Amino acid sequence: MLFPLLRPAIFMLDPEKAHRLSIVGLSMLPPGKPAPRDPVLACSVGGLDFPNAVGVAAGYDKDAEVPDALLGLGFGHVEIGSVTPRPQAGNPKPRLFRLKEDRAVINRMGFNNAGGDKAAQRLAKRKGRGGIVGVNIGANKDSADRIDDYARMARLMAPLGDYLTINISSPNTPGLRALQDESALTGLIDAVFAALDEQPARPPVFLKVAPDLEPADIDAIARIALESRLSALIVSNTTISRPSLSSSDRDEAGGLSGAPLRDLALQRVRDFHLATGGRIPLIGVGGIGSAEDAWARIRAGASMVQLYSAMVYEGPGLARRINRDLKALVQREGFSTIAEAVGTQ
Repeated sequence: MLFPLLRPAIFMLDPEKAHRLSIVGLSMLPPGKPAPRDPVLACSVGGLDFPNAVGVAAGYDKDAEVPDALLGLGFGHVEIGSVTPRPQAGNPKPRLFRLKEDRAVINRMGFNNAGGDKAAQRLAKRKGRGGIVGVNIGANKDSADRIDDYARMARLMAPLGDYLTINISSPNTPGLRALQDESALTGLIDAVFAALDEQPARPPVFLKVAPDLEPADIDAIARIALESRLSALIVSNTTISRPSLSSSDRDEAGGLSGAPLRDLALQRVRDFHLATGGRIPLIGVGGIGSAEDAWARIRAGASMVQLYSAMVYEGPGLARRINRDLKALVQREGFSTIAEAVGTQ
C-alpha cells in the first residue's frame, strides 16, 4: 500500500542501486512462509506441485540472497540466477535503464553474479524451509567450453534446486543465443542430462528461449524439447527488438522487458503451444503486470507465468494482487481450476 508513495523517491535512484536496495531490504526481513496451496490456482509442471501460477523470473535474485523473502510475498515459486560457474562482474555500468513512460526496462547486465559456489552455499542453508526455488544456469562469458559450463552447473545445483533452467536466451552474452541452433542445442541438452545422470538427485530441467525466433527455430526447438527429457519451456527472455517506445533511453543496447514485450511474448506462447501440440508445459514470461496479462498467457497455452520487470512499477504486493484477481477470472470464466484453462483460446 505504501509503494505508490515511495516510488517517486525510489525512481530518483540509479536503477541498479535501487535494485540492490530492494535486495538488502528483503534480506532484513524474517524468512517468509511459502504461499499456501490454492486449489483453484495450483498447477503441476515437471512433477512439481506449485501452490499458485505466479513466480519470480530469473534476474531479480541472481545470487540466491532472498528466495524465502520473495516466497513470503505470495509467489508460487522463485527462480534464482542466472548463475555461472565462476564469479562474473558483468558488463560495464550503466547497464540497467528504466523506461518509465513505457513501463519497461532495458538491461545489458551480462550474467553478473557471485558464482556457483556462493549460490550453492546459500541454497544449502535454506534446505528444509519449503517452497519451490529453481536455479537458472548459464555459462561464463570467457569460457572456452560453454556446454561444459552448463554441465558443471547442473552437477553443482542438482541437489539444491527444485528445478534447473538452461538459459541460452540472454542477449547480453555474445554468442550465447547461438546455442538455440538445432545441433548446438541438442549437444547442450545431452551434456546437461549426462551430468545429471551421475547425480542421485535429478531435478526437472526447463529450457528458457528468446522471443526473437523465426518459425523454423520454433519448430526445431519444439521438436528437440519433445524428443528430449526437458520438462518445460520458459517463453520467453528479453527481446532485442524495439517496438514503438517513448522513453529517452529507448535506444540503449540490451534486452527489453516489461509492457512493450507483452504482445511478442504472448505470440511466442501461442507459437510454441501449437508447435508442441500442448505436449510439453510452457511457462509464460514477458510483459506480465496484471491478472489479465497472466490469464491471456494461460489461455494461449502457458501452465503458469513468471514476472520481474512489473515489480519495478507495481511494487512487492503484485503477486498477491495477481493471484487474487486471477482466481476471480478463472471462476468468472467458468473453470474450476487454472489447469482447465490452459490453451483454451
